[in-house]
Amino acid sequence: MAVFGGANLGSVSFSSHLLNQHSCFLSCPLKLLPSSSSSSSSNRTSLLCVVKSFSGSVTAGTDTSSDQSLLRDTSTDAGPPRMSTDWKLAKAYCKSGDTFEGEVEGFNGGGLLIRFHSLVGFLPYPQLTPSRSCKEPQKSIHEIAKTLVGSTLPVKVVQADEENKKLILSEKLALWPKYSQNVNVGDVFTGRVGSVEDYGAFIHLRFDDGLYHLTGLVHVSEVSWDYVQDVRDVLRDGDEVRVIVTNIDKEKSRITLSIKQLEDDPLLETLDKVILKDSSSGSPSLSSNNGDTIEPLPGLETILEELLQEEGYIAVKINRQGFEKRVVSQDLQLWLSNTPPSEGKFVLLARAGRQVQEIHLTTSLDQQGIKKALQRVLERVP
Repeated sequence: MAVFGGANLGSVSFSSHLLNQHSCFLSCPLKLLPSSSSSSSSNRTSLLCVVKSFSGSVTAGTDTSSDQSLLRDTSTDAGPPRMSTDWKLAKAYCKSGDTFEGEVEGFNGGGLLIRFHSLVGFLPYPQLTPSRSCKEPQKSIHEIAKTLVGSTLPVKVVQADEENKKLILSEKLALWPKYSQNVNVGDVFTGRVGSVEDYGAFIHLRFDDGLYHLTGLVHVSEVSWDYVQDVRDVLRDGDEVRVIVTNIDKEKSRITLSIKQLEDDPLLETLDKVILKDSSSGSPSLSSNNGDTIEPLPGLETILEELLQEEGYIAVKINRQGFEKRVVSQDLQLWLSNTPPSEGKFVLLARAGRQVQEIHLTTSLDQQGIKKALQRVLERVP
């Protein structure tokens, strides 16, 4: 199969590099009902049952020997009017984007429980600032959560749903304005892989203070110039990588990153740059075509013959070949170099396995015309 340039065209697969935006936001349906002024055990049981239905356990402090210690009650004076007022206040915070300092009252399998006046909000673990997990990577998220009980965190209300009793909070978004103002497109960061998904990897960015304050996404198409079928083959949780900022969406609080754009685009390279230098001799493993001694890669000869049938092509010749030290793909891959033509000759590179061949195209067509002709040929070639 020949690959040129992500749509499928006949038997030819085109590998484009499209960057899709993805978000990773966890909205957990935790229903918490603050106890009233009454010390009725049924009210407390109702609270605990609802909390347990979310994750199976809720922890506050270090004593988990009984249900009485699962969640401290700090709203003994709160009744329906007070709760309604606090829900209105939470909605106002959500709309304005203002932050507040909330005390961590406990945690469960999915996140932290944080006091907001008479209400208890939920902060999913992915919405903690990455500096917490990166600072002590050997600790589990639950061990980190345990150390946060009793402390106050700057948080932002991201969802205030009174009807369904959902009050979702985020520390990450609360700190976004402070640190994002120091990030610009083109900035290069050292980062740590936080999580790997099918569509890409989330990278925590290290700032000058040595802490990781923000997280960005490297889409699968931006991991490498080589074809990446599974991001997990290239990146793993905890890996340290260098990334460049390619986009900042301040409205959605998202940073888009790239790893491959810190390397040269293969489309700009000649065969000398594509072929890695031999460590012993210091020279590329290249051979020139002195006559017709270079055997075309499997399938390439047919493609070149078809190219000569296209209008505007004068001559097509395999000029040089070499061998890489890595195998990118066993399939035949073609790409047109963006280097300026020399004496009216454009350079087409073909790769299969470790073998790379440089083809000189003598044509009256411009670069765009050559690409269109190649696409027509690849449609015809089985």
